[in-house]
Amino acid sequence: MPVISLDHRVDGPPDLVAGVLRETASAAVAVARAGARLTAPARLLVAGDEVRVTLPGGLVGCRTRIIRAGRDGLWSELASGPLTALRHVTRAVPDGAGTLVRDELSWTPPLGGPGRLSDPVLRHYGRRLLAARREVIGERVGELRAAPAVVGAAIVRDGRLLAAQRSYPAELAGRWELPGGGVEPGETEADAVARECAEELDARVVTGERLGTDLPIGRRVLRIHTARLLPGSPEPQPREHRALRWVGAREIATLGWLDADRAVLGELVDLLRG
Repeated sequence: MPVISLDHRVDGPPDLVAGVLRETASAAVAVARAGARLTAPARLLVAGDEVRVTLPGGLVGCRTRIIRAGRDGLWSELASGPLTALRHVTRAVPDGAGTLVRDELSWTPPLGGPGRLSDPVLRHYGRRLLAARREVIGERVGELRAAPAVVGAAIVRDGRLLAAQRSYPAELAGRWELPGGGVEPGETEADAVARECAEELDARVVTGERLGTDLPIGRRVLRIHTARLLPGSPEPQPREHRALRWVGAREIATLGWLDADRAVLGELVDLLRG
């Protein structure tokens, strides 16, 4: 099985690097620089998503399935295409104040003549792709390193999560999200979670631990924190949302989540089942 790998250091924390690895827009830029085209179902990738990559000229294409996306990196494997097997693993490894990115692409070509013909093409494209990813990951992390932060609150009570349905803008109305908002100057993320829950829900919460990777959303970075209602807190009310709903682990995937919140559904399910 041919293997191409490239290690490089990025000046940014692993959670941010891991979030950039999941960003479809960054992946599409890297693939385009390598001379191909990428299409994906969402702005941030999660396990189970399928990504299509078409090589120059549109003559050869394949679909890869994300099998793991988390704080330690991104894993994908062949879902369909002319190859016998394909695996792409990108690890985000803490390295002092930065992150070591270990990018590895391996494949099994088809047997016989087609395999012998395709192997040099794949080696050439693979090297171009990993080099382009090195550039794009470094550029995007540099853009986001000092970006404004947005927080989301994963409020859990009795094994159920509080989901909030958007009422605006029109293109997002009806979809679901975690309560939250921007971190104000001089405010900690924990304080921002508590303030946003008071403003949006009339509820008093205590902020817990971080959940999942950083999540790039345009020029900002979303970070999800667990939270719980304080004793004596009023019942949450939809002051800025169309509706609120307490959902269990089996119900979470049935809601139409915003892309950024969809990116932590796996962690949310684990949280509720834990």
